[in-house]
Amino acid sequence: MKHGSGYSGVVALTAGGPHAWIMINALREAYGEFPVLMEDGEDAGAFWARRRRRLGGLTVLSMRAAQILMKLTKPLSRGRVPDLIKTYGLHPEPNPDQSIIQIRDVNSERCRDLLRSIGPKAVFVVSTRMIRKDTLACVDAPFINYHSGINPAYRGMYGGYFALANGEPEHFGATVHLVDTGVDTGGILYQTTAEPTRKDNFHTYLWLLAAKSRDMVVRAIDDALGDRLQAYSVDLPSRQWFAPTLGGYLKAGVTRGVW
Repeated sequence: MKHGSGYSGVVALTAGGPHAWIMINALREAYGEFPVLMEDGEDAGAFWARRRRRLGGLTVLSMRAAQILMKLTKPLSRGRVPDLIKTYGLHPEPNPDQSIIQIRDVNSERCRDLLRSIGPKAVFVVSTRMIRKDTLACVDAPFINYHSGINPAYRGMYGGYFALANGEPEHFGATVHLVDTGVDTGGILYQTTAEPTRKDNFHTYLWLLAAKSRDMVVRAIDDALGDRLQAYSVDLPSRQWFAPTLGGYLKAGVTRGVW
């Protein structure tokens, strides 16, 4: 795959979604056109089967029940999402002329072949499945991930929500970090925090964090392109989070107003 002299050296790996495109479009505004390798979404059945093996059937059943309840609060976010889009100038959809290459899986040989052909200087990762060692090693470029949680205390899923649910609003934030074979365990590059309003809930936390995180994503990629990456660690207890259980979701909603 050949690029013109204006190619910035960036490539993105994603499964799509509004939060991913908010970040990718911010990078596109900074660096111009670059290729996006978009993987197929992971099969829901396989995802929940893996969760059952790790967490147990009762816990997963409770998580699924919580998701049903969460749908009841989604109408409350209908006005907030357009407000966030307008206030922060968000672009949650791919541009019509965006170069998108569909792949089955970021860990497929096709993905690795494409990365080798592109020869990027930096690989931006957002909203993908876990990336295996053979993919991380296929090109001589850093893989840099956007994570909607403060690492290492809120690794895994829904970090911003869990920070609020645990009564730690000071940790409602996001991290840009290097990708390794762990779950959000790579060296931290940048972190930012935000302050949700009473209009925000589970369905808008990710939007707010994405809005507040674009600048640090651009800075991290700029550092990578300029060979200035400097990772650091944060002195916080390390924990991986999954989806809220029904009991946990109700408790956070009733006691802290976090829905």
